[in-house]
Amino acid sequence: MHAIHHTDHTILPHPPHTVWNAIINELNGKTTWWHPHNTHQPGPTPPHHTGGTTHTTIHPNGIGKPGPKLHFTSTTTHITPHHTLTQTHTGHFHGTTTYTLTPHPQPHNTTHTQLTITFTTTPHHWPKLLHHLTNLTTKHTTATQHALTNLHHHLTTTNNHQ
Repeated sequence: MHAIHHTDHTILPHPPHTVWNAIINELNGKTTWWHPHNTHQPGPTPPHHTGGTTHTTIHPNGIGKPGPKLHFTSTTTHITPHHTLTQTHTGHFHGTTTYTLTPHPQPHNTTHTQLTITFTTTPHHWPKLLHHLTNLTTKHTTATQHALTNLHHHLTTTNNHQ
């Protein structure tokens, strides 16, 4: 049984290919909208290819602040460009993360995108104890919602400068 199973979602006023590129850039460590809680570094094969990897560090108190750091490596197991990216992860967490992008047509020929992030995992090693002492699901949701707000700002800022 997984200790954490949670889905976060948002609707972004951008087309799926724009949101997709932002996710891929983040997992490749090229952007920082998931800060201050997560940093990403690609492995030898980038995460937008099946078998590609991303090394993630979770900074519960924020980057550069004292406190524990949690690490896991995600391997891409399924990819449908501009729609679905599924990764399995090992390390301090074992499970899966799936990013799903669904277009939402709007008036005036514009398209918004619903981004759904499903995180199903079990803490391992010392984070297992941490999960019993604190509600990691709530902390995960708070950090993810913060990241989604940052993503919206990042996309708006990036598109305004193009």
